[in-house]
Amino acid sequence: MDYHYISSADLTFEKLEQILIEKQNLKLSDGSVKRIEHCRKYLDERIAASEEPIYGVTTGFGSLCNHTISGEDLSTLQKNLVISHACGVGEPIDKEIVKLMMLLKIQSLAYGNSGVKLTTVERLTDMYNNEVLPVIYTHGSLGASGDLAPLAHMSLPLLGMGEVWYKGEMLPAGKVLQQLDWKPLKLSSKEGLALLNGTQFMSGYGVYTILRAKRLSKWADITGALSLDAYDGRIEPFLEQVHKIRQHKGQIETAKNIRMLLDGSEIINREKTHVQDPYSFRCIPQVHGASKDAIRYVENVFLKEINGVTDNPTIFPDDDMIISAGNFHGQSLALAFDFLGIALAELGNIAERRIYKLVSGTRQLPSFLVAIPGLNSGFMIPQYTAASLVSSNKQLCTPASVDSIESSQGQEDHVSMGANAAVKTYHIVKNLQQILAIELLNGCQALEFRRPAKSSPVIEKLVKTYRKSVPFVENDTVMYSLMKKSVEVLNKINPDFYFFDM
Repeated sequence: MDYHYISSADLTFEKLEQILIEKQNLKLSDGSVKRIEHCRKYLDERIAASEEPIYGVTTGFGSLCNHTISGEDLSTLQKNLVISHACGVGEPIDKEIVKLMMLLKIQSLAYGNSGVKLTTVERLTDMYNNEVLPVIYTHGSLGASGDLAPLAHMSLPLLGMGEVWYKGEMLPAGKVLQQLDWKPLKLSSKEGLALLNGTQFMSGYGVYTILRAKRLSKWADITGALSLDAYDGRIEPFLEQVHKIRQHKGQIETAKNIRMLLDGSEIINREKTHVQDPYSFRCIPQVHGASKDAIRYVENVFLKEINGVTDNPTIFPDDDMIISAGNFHGQSLALAFDFLGIALAELGNIAERRIYKLVSGTRQLPSFLVAIPGLNSGFMIPQYTAASLVSSNKQLCTPASVDSIESSQGQEDHVSMGANAAVKTYHIVKNLQQILAIELLNGCQALEFRRPAKSSPVIEKLVKTYRKSVPFVENDTVMYSLMKKSVEVLNKINPDFYFFDM
């Protein structure tokens, strides 16, 4: 069995993608085990030796922090925290995001600053490895004081409560624990708080959306290059000299990608009658490049987050300190999500404009990309669908990070709304994938009207592969099935095959 060892070493996005694709199991390293046990031993000794109140350990939570809890009730306190905070609503979240949440929570607890028992982290690891995935709902987190409601749903199965996905079914967690001969855990002091405080809902969504954003950014260059050639565009706006004098990294990379993709194209190199192309073609490096730079920034924010400790209070055994602070606050993530959503929406925005130009009946292309327009509506309505998705993305780009609603009787008087930012960015990613799939559908159709002239070897190979799934449209046909197949091609083909810098 191929394992990923949970250790103090930094996670990377490449490693996380490998863990998911290869379905690697998780295992705690010896160092992680020692850190977890050392921290727990310190916490038990500190509680036994001191009557000083410790937030969330010997007190209530939130605005109830002034209520002292007796020693015999510390376990009940933690159980009550989990069951009372499981207040999620909406649709269950994607199972891949659930797995990321669990992995990132295990990683955070393994640093040895949270005070949980080793058996608790091991049970989370066993659940991950056996595909016992908690059912977690979309809405309920404010993105500060941690992702309380979603993480409560993640934690309920540890107690034999809530629901899990197991072997393709949604089942009561208690029933699955019985099948696996696992006893429900009894939480000790601090453990419920360590499980619920944290940013793993936001971080799980962040990893998921960033991995897809990077992939779709590459696909945007591919579909953009295809559309440029199909529209009989000019190569001069992509020449290296233009972009070196502006110096933006993403812009330089994008122009280079387009040059590589269209290298050897008969169409791009032939003499043109038009002097300029519309901005949606001419400014691909500037627009796609800006989104690349934004994705890089957001990736850097989340790299720090997924390799950090975000619960509260934080325990420092070697310094003999337990500090109640605010590492659970998701403001940096909320801002990054809002930025990422805008960057991805713009990739869809400019792609839809290229789609519109391809069906507009200009540059010797037939109206709506069919040989007999009028009798056939052709590719008229896929552009409508793309426009609808673009409009939806614009609405989803309203920032969540500028909002805050007071909670917990004023103790939690500023929250990030980063969880809402995460969810809407997830939907923007899904919409962008559909838009680029429509551009791919239109671009391949338009290119056929340039025959016998050929595009570059790379683009021609892409079109040949595409035609195995999606045929050329002679006359009107049911279009949604072709659009669906186009999405499947987008998911199936690795864009790195086309030799990208990013």
